[in-house]
Amino acid sequence: MADEKKSSSSPRSSDDGNGVEHIEKKEGLGGYAVDPEQMGRANLNAMFDNPLAGIPKSQLFDDVKNFCDKHGLSEHYDTFCKGALVAQNPHAAQQLDILSSEEKRYLEREYTHKWSQTWDLYWLVIMCSLCAAVQGMDETVNNGAQFFYLKRFNITEDRFDQNMIDNLTGLVVGAPYLACAILGCWLTEPLNRAFGRRGTIFISCFIAAVTSIWEGVANSWVNLFLARFFLGLGIGSKSTTTPVYSAECTPAPIRGALVMMWQMWTAFGIMLGNIMGVAFLHVGHDLNWRLMLGSTVVLPIIVCAQVYYCPESPRWLIKKNRVSKAYEAFLRLRPNEVQAARDLYYAYVNVEIERKISHGRNLIVEFFTVGRNRRAAVASWIVMFMQVRLLEELT
Repeated sequence: MADEKKSSSSPRSSDDGNGVEHIEKKEGLGGYAVDPEQMGRANLNAMFDNPLAGIPKSQLFDDVKNFCDKHGLSEHYDTFCKGALVAQNPHAAQQLDILSSEEKRYLEREYTHKWSQTWDLYWLVIMCSLCAAVQGMDETVNNGAQFFYLKRFNITEDRFDQNMIDNLTGLVVGAPYLACAILGCWLTEPLNRAFGRRGTIFISCFIAAVTSIWEGVANSWVNLFLARFFLGLGIGSKSTTTPVYSAECTPAPIRGALVMMWQMWTAFGIMLGNIMGVAFLHVGHDLNWRLMLGSTVVLPIIVCAQVYYCPESPRWLIKKNRVSKAYEAFLRLRPNEVQAARDLYYAYVNVEIERKISHGRNLIVEFFTVGRNRRAAVASWIVMFMQVRLLEELT
């Protein structure tokens, strides 16, 4: 009896002869009755590849109806049926009779005119790019300033020996990265959970703006150290949130390019930071280094204003069970309603499956106990230490 009960509550599977099992779909969200304890990694990967693939049309429409009724989207039922069919088999979208010629044209343009997107999406991308530039400026604007503020605060051989000078210089210069390591990056998850992607970006850029002014008016090396330490709190959460926000909002055909723009615009900000060092080099006594450090206040203020007009991440809204708001966000980010419905329903199904799989699991423990997580962490730490070493060489 126990075995029969167990088999009836989990999806059956069959081997295709290549060692990978095909999961039999059962009634339920995405067609899967998820039991992660009984599913291998290959099966889970196949499920996440497209959780809607292979579901009978009648069952798919029933799932869509339940979804619409549950989240107050019943008036958009027809649109979500179209979106679910497109998400189920994107390559056959042009053969779907349920779609109008205009809807097919929009779907085709996703690949023939990849960069024909809504103004709201480009506004969001510009905001994310400026976030990256803020990051770059914060990293390098100190390069030119430290030559002057070390003398201003008498961190010289007249007051300290060379060993103490090196220690104090390293402490002030490296303060943002110290804050990132012990606080900034660790605050990312609770900030995102409480305030969302937009809120976290706003808070991090607000911190960057305030600390830029603080650096510019510092009257001692201790004061400057504190300003730069608090600057690191913003750097940590901003650098980890902005690429995720961009990925969650952009359409699949151009997602990789737009997410990688973070690297390009960080380099642009690095260039701006060095330019500020040259621009204010010959300004009056005790003012040049203050203007160098304070010049970083401009971009974060612009970002704080911009982010107010950006939609929240639809995926974050789904995780907070604000699905109707997520649909409104997708409508701003996609040229056509069918595209918005497709991306919302597909994201919703994936989030629900993730919830089932992660239920009852301690992800912090698995960070250390699961081999692939541990190896990925080690690789990331090595890359981060390489970046720190590069920044030390630059400064």
